[in-house]
Amino acid sequence: MDLIPGLPNEIALECLIRLPVDQFSKAASVCKKWNGEITLPEFRRRRKVSGLTRTVLAMVQSMVATVKKPEGDTALFSTQVYRLSVCDPENGSWYDLPPIPELIDGLPRFCRIVGVGSDLVVIGGCDPDTWRVMDCVFIYNFISGSWRRGADMPGQQRSFFGCASDSDRMIVVAGGHDDEKNAMKSALSYDVVKDEWITLPDMVMERDECKVVFHKGKLHVIGGYPTWAQGHFENDAEVFDTATWQWRLEDDFLSVINTSPHSCIEGDDGRLYMCRGGDVAVKEDPTWQKLAGLPAGITSVAYLTACQGKLILVGRGQFDELYSIYALDLDVESDGKVKKWTKVETSDEYSGHVHYGCCLEI
Repeated sequence: MDLIPGLPNEIALECLIRLPVDQFSKAASVCKKWNGEITLPEFRRRRKVSGLTRTVLAMVQSMVATVKKPEGDTALFSTQVYRLSVCDPENGSWYDLPPIPELIDGLPRFCRIVGVGSDLVVIGGCDPDTWRVMDCVFIYNFISGSWRRGADMPGQQRSFFGCASDSDRMIVVAGGHDDEKNAMKSALSYDVVKDEWITLPDMVMERDECKVVFHKGKLHVIGGYPTWAQGHFENDAEVFDTATWQWRLEDDFLSVINTSPHSCIEGDDGRLYMCRGGDVAVKEDPTWQKLAGLPAGITSVAYLTACQGKLILVGRGQFDELYSIYALDLDVESDGKVKKWTKVETSDEYSGHVHYGCCLEI
């Protein structure tokens, strides 16, 4: 059966790969033939080769509610109910992903999300009602528009761990703390395609609240702190050598002490960026250099990422209830100065607190 009656299948496939991302699930439901083509890994690869993939931002974001004050005025505030919101930076559109069928009342608190191919993976967190630590894995596929359950994260309970992916099929979970608040040095790898977990060798050090980043093709676990330090962040990092299957310690990786690495990310140019104090810094090996100050009025940064040659920052001022989004073009002006932050217009509905986020190319 032809994909589209009257057209050669090659031409019909060229039509399908040009559908908007949010229409894939509808197209996949038209017929078995379309569903078979759209859900193949080759379909995404063909879109990527043709330059048709688009980068979207997925965020664990709190709902925003409206309350009426006694004097009759209304005010907006972030609730404690979190959902998955998606932003398409190319056209500025926002939308919510459907809730996880098993968690219709909201996402687990402090869960992690990771983009792997066309999949968005939700890992761990705490039950929003009982605060029970969860080891669940839920996977949303942007092509089919549906959720599936992944294999549970093995081992002892783990919270506040670092998590990242190679953007292809592998996810790494490292550090965090157990149910007795003991920092952990163990690490795991999850193959999304095979739905299998693999235990990696223990890191050299315990690392609670660490940041995991794939940098220049290598796995880096940055910062965090051991049990005895309780919130006093280390400034070193560990790099995993796949050839020797061992971790290598890199001292003074962050150059500053007692700084949370949660905003440390790799940009499209392969360099590392991070918010430090009132600035955004870039790692020019082996040192960090100031790139730009934070947007005017921003004192708290919830999330930083890189997308399409820009840094995207979510933050708020000291007395603000809602969060704002800013973009910084990394192209340098003719006089050598970096361009200034531009505020991204966002409706109040998508101005809630952002706990975690990731980018996907779909």
